[in-house]
Amino acid sequence: MKFIKLTKEKFIADVIINHEPANALSTHVLHELSLLFDQLEADQDVRVIILRGEGRFFSAGADIKEFIGVPSGKEFSVLSEVGQQLFERIETFTKPVIAAIHGAALGGGLELAMSCHLRLVTEDAKLGLPELQLGIIPGFGGTQRLPKYVGTARALEMMLTSEPILGDKAVQFGLANHAYPEETLVVEAKKLAAKFAVKSPLSVKAIISLLNAGKKFSYQEGIKQEAAWFGEIFESVDAKEGISAFIEKRKPNFIGE
Repeated sequence: MKFIKLTKEKFIADVIINHEPANALSTHVLHELSLLFDQLEADQDVRVIILRGEGRFFSAGADIKEFIGVPSGKEFSVLSEVGQQLFERIETFTKPVIAAIHGAALGGGLELAMSCHLRLVTEDAKLGLPELQLGIIPGFGGTQRLPKYVGTARALEMMLTSEPILGDKAVQFGLANHAYPEETLVVEAKKLAAKFAVKSPLSVKAIISLLNAGKKFSYQEGIKQEAAWFGEIFESVDAKEGISAFIEKRKPNFIGE
């Protein structure tokens, strides 16, 4: 990997985008992220992923230099679909993905962050979709995901003004889960990841799958899937371990089986 750093510790993968100067999401960065998530999906020792940026930014968006000289709108549509497919995969990834955002998450950077399951931000981080300043529109799912977090009216205002909001405001709007001072952001992200990592991987997978199903299907279909998952999970080794540990008043040791 040229543009992505990866370290692993105690079931947690720490993924860092390292594409100076602003961690732009070039086609090379998107390709490396796609390959990396292939690896993380197959790695049984990884239960939670933290995604963050090196240097001053989480990600300032797409690599605008790649827009120059592209001969047709069709090629832009293909680029859009590549990003959309990757971000859809992250959103439906069965291991929790936590975006730790500092500096700025703008354009494609915010679209990437919104595809993660949770977002932790610094209090002064800037989050926005400023594409209209370039005469274009968000192309990696921003028009669809932002309204789900902040509501249609606020999403429309953010996109039409192209003005970013600060991290503490993002929490108020429901776009981010928590805001922290910059010096504690990564520490807090790792604390949260550690809480997720000790849960049963099977149950975590079920929760994420059911929440994603709830976005696409009716309530009736959702609770039907919940019942099916409940029965399947109940027969697992982890369920037996969890129930035994509760009765015996000890911490469970989940193995993902």
